[in-house]
Amino acid sequence: MNLPNKLTVSRLILTGAFVACFYIPWLQAMTAALLIFSVASITDYLDGKIARDRNLVTNFGKLFDPLADKVLIAAAFILLVERTEMKAWIAIAILAREFFVTGIRLIAANQGAVLAAEKLGKHKMVWQIVTVLYFLLSAASAEMLFGFLRPWLEPSPAHWWVGASIVGITTALTLVSGFSYFWKNKHLFNDA
Repeated sequence: MNLPNKLTVSRLILTGAFVACFYIPWLQAMTAALLIFSVASITDYLDGKIARDRNLVTNFGKLFDPLADKVLIAAAFILLVERTEMKAWIAIAILAREFFVTGIRLIAANQGAVLAAEKLGKHKMVWQIVTVLYFLLSAASAEMLFGFLRPWLEPSPAHWWVGASIVGITTALTLVSGFSYFWKNKHLFNDA
């Protein structure tokens, strides 16, 4: 297994550790979750960059890199709905898009094609990560390490507007990128 694929697998393992932070009762749980999610997000950037730069792109990477992304993001949004002020409809919209794109990839694979991630999807992923980081940082600001940020991240109109703006951009990019992915691959549905 090459380095980019190892980084992809490590993201799945880090996702398990990230989820555990939400259920292990200790005082710095949100700080640990924030740090683990940050490292997992960095592996998403690194595995793609290394694979392209070193010509290590594989079918495993094309399939499992986006899958690892989806598992990480799905876990993050579901847990944020449970533990923060994140609204459930946001997680539902994001998960629906991810399942939809995975369905398109499965149809392509059934027809002998492997669909790689697209640029718009990568922008969507960046905004999803920014959204998760914002809400995790807000939750972690109640703990010691990030407590100095509490005055800026405690509930207030400004905090609400920043959160709503980030969520709005993320949701719009998520839906537009899903539609774009379908549109570019609509030929896969010719027999429907």
